[in-house]
Amino acid sequence: MTKHPVDQVPPVRQLTALGLQHVLAMYAGAVAVPLIVGSAMKLSPADLAYLITADLLVCGVATLVQCVGFWRFGVRLPIMQGCTFAAVSPMVLIGTTGGGLPAIYGSVIVAGLAIMLLAPVFGRLLRFFPPLVTGTVILVIGVSLLPVAGNWAAGGAGSADFGAPRNIALAAFVLVVVLGVQRFAPAFLSRIAVLVGILVGLAVAVPFGFTDFGGVGDADWAGISTPFHFGAPVFEFSAIVSMLVVALVTMTETTGDLIAVGEMTDRRVEPRSLSDGLRADGLSTVLGGVFNTFPYTAYAQNVGLVGMTRVRSRWVVAAAGGILVLLGLLPKLGAVVAAIPAPVLGGAGLVMFGTVAASGVRTLAQVDFRGNNNLTVVAVSVAVGVLPVGVPTIYGKFPDWFQTVMNSGISAGCLTAIVLNLLFNHLPAKGGSVAPDPDGLAGGGVEEGVEEPREEPV
Repeated sequence: MTKHPVDQVPPVRQLTALGLQHVLAMYAGAVAVPLIVGSAMKLSPADLAYLITADLLVCGVATLVQCVGFWRFGVRLPIMQGCTFAAVSPMVLIGTTGGGLPAIYGSVIVAGLAIMLLAPVFGRLLRFFPPLVTGTVILVIGVSLLPVAGNWAAGGAGSADFGAPRNIALAAFVLVVVLGVQRFAPAFLSRIAVLVGILVGLAVAVPFGFTDFGGVGDADWAGISTPFHFGAPVFEFSAIVSMLVVALVTMTETTGDLIAVGEMTDRRVEPRSLSDGLRADGLSTVLGGVFNTFPYTAYAQNVGLVGMTRVRSRWVVAAAGGILVLLGLLPKLGAVVAAIPAPVLGGAGLVMFGTVAASGVRTLAQVDFRGNNNLTVVAVSVAVGVLPVGVPTIYGKFPDWFQTVMNSGISAGCLTAIVLNLLFNHLPAKGGSVAPDPDGLAGGGVEEGVEEPREEPV
């Protein structure tokens, strides 16, 4: 009996190259969270470097738990784990209003335990994720990531030469290389088109002065993150409440990512495997609180890479987890990767994040839009999901908990899609009840009998 592509192990040479490609795709996002939180708290450069290496180490361990799995932990799909951006604002608030890092870590540990306890509950909610909802969520994930690639292409948010034509030109060059390799290169090279694009982009960037390897010389050769390096955790009620809201947001986002990867790899996520994936998220978040880092979630960037390369093996992403552990233990290696210029990542990011959005469109192609309200569900959910991406300050005057939920386009779009699907497809329709579809879900054209008159020619 042949193994499912998800469980197949490629040769070591391919495993390393494909794994490195996943690391480069998520590296900038992974180190951004400790950089933002540490800078807001005015930590010393040494403490900032410590946060980053601790983050990379736990990223790697979390990814291995998710891909390889043990007992009831890990979805056993090609899923990269990284620090969630949903936690940045609450953590900055906790850290700068007197609580400091110990209060952040106390709330992170409680949030991780809560995720583990709530995982089976979320697993039972899977029936509320028919293709109508999952396709919409995957589309929103892709669209909400595109501005990240745009910022990278322009030189990185806050950079002195943001938007300089040479930055855009370098990003465009990398994009062309990635597309050229994918279209014309042999099969194996086309699978690592993103890695090739980044390496060629780096080779061009060095002589043109885009790179600064100054940080490499300053970095240590070896470093290990010890538990509670910044002091014993402090459990403050207000900090815990805000982090529990973050936990619900990350669980919603992770659910969307796991379902997306399940669709791309032809291994559909079941209630049990969803619970196992979320439980791994919770364990990783607890480890984050213990080993001086932050809450963890599935990384949507890498979902796009799985879709683009069509490499479905979870062992490729497990290899990426192993590389991250090495980077966490060898800070000098991490500094080399950190020197890759933002425009190089931007060119590759445009393809990857666009692939996520396109995968959402492919899933929505399974949905029946005739004679029902499914088009409205997609339209409003995408609009609500893209709103905070296009207008980041739109919820600036709302309470913190509301901002935490709605400022994430992914969770805002996901919640809207679930609620509208329930409203239009699960509640009894006007003049009759909804007939369930063969899967027991009201997802496709379930209201056709009720709404049929709309299809009559005028």
